[in-house]
Amino acid sequence: MLLPLSDPVALLTALIDIPSTTWEEGAVGEAIASTLEDAGFAVERQTVSEGRFNVIARAGDPLVTLSTHMDCVPPHLPAKDLGDRIEGRGACDAKGLIAAQIFAALKLRAEGVQHFGLLFMVGEEEGGDGAKVANGRPGRNRFIINAEPTDFKQAVAGKGVLRLTLEASGRAAHAAYPELGDSAILKLLDLLRDLRERSWPEDPVLGSTTMNIGILRAGLKANIIPPSALAEVMFRTVTPSLDILAAVRELAGARATVEVKSTSEPIHLKVVPGFGRGEIVVRFGTDIPYLAAWGLPMLFGPGSIHDAHTAHEFILKADLLEAVDVYAALVRSLLPKP
Repeated sequence: MLLPLSDPVALLTALIDIPSTTWEEGAVGEAIASTLEDAGFAVERQTVSEGRFNVIARAGDPLVTLSTHMDCVPPHLPAKDLGDRIEGRGACDAKGLIAAQIFAALKLRAEGVQHFGLLFMVGEEEGGDGAKVANGRPGRNRFIINAEPTDFKQAVAGKGVLRLTLEASGRAAHAAYPELGDSAILKLLDLLRDLRERSWPEDPVLGSTTMNIGILRAGLKANIIPPSALAEVMFRTVTPSLDILAAVRELAGARATVEVKSTSEPIHLKVVPGFGRGEIVVRFGTDIPYLAAWGLPMLFGPGSIHDAHTAHEFILKADLLEAVDVYAALVRSLLPKP
């Protein structure tokens, strides 16, 4: 399947209409790879897991690479043209950014610019497995311009992520005789209370460490003392993740086991003066911590993180078109002068 390259809006609409939730990125990856090959780029499909691959495209021997992710959160939402904007899953996170970067690449090549590339990865929404694989193939790349919806502002820094599973064990018994059982739910609730009441680190640039209790699973029936209970917790970190992990394990003690699901460290980013609409510190996770071999990182994109992952996710058409020019100009500014 070849995607339309008539204009960025048509490309974005076609991208949105290909479902690509995490672990199911194969179809959109193949469409992007085939389209870039047809447009004359050297393309590599870098296997990450069965049926899933990163797309690496090159014009010459890249020194600067534009990058973002192909996966989206569920559920799939088809594209809607609402006049001044395109709505649908991935509109700003991150298929609109893919469309803008592809058209920036076409613009640069039409101008005769060489030595830049594109990197579109799988798995960003679930721990960055695509980025971790991509980090083994940077070539001689010196700068990577990663795209996330930052309201057209250059990010100066970003929080890290520590995602944990907390699991408590107990002993089942008839609920009428609680003294014969051992409630895993009560153990877990007490631990979660202690985590919420604890003071976590702060940073003058990144701000406060925050914690979200995202998933709770526990119990069998109302008349059974629960023998197991599980919580998934995600910290947005401003200090090394090992410090937070040590504190959680100390608080957990014998009440629960603590398993690390994913982690990335806080980041500080390159800023190029004169581009975008100011600067921002981002709280959300990105692929950047896993791409250290690709050179100095930047983070910039149209759209708002507050619209990402929502039922009304959208990007303004004017911002999409402007992003094409900004990405192209950023690449030119980072390449060596002829």
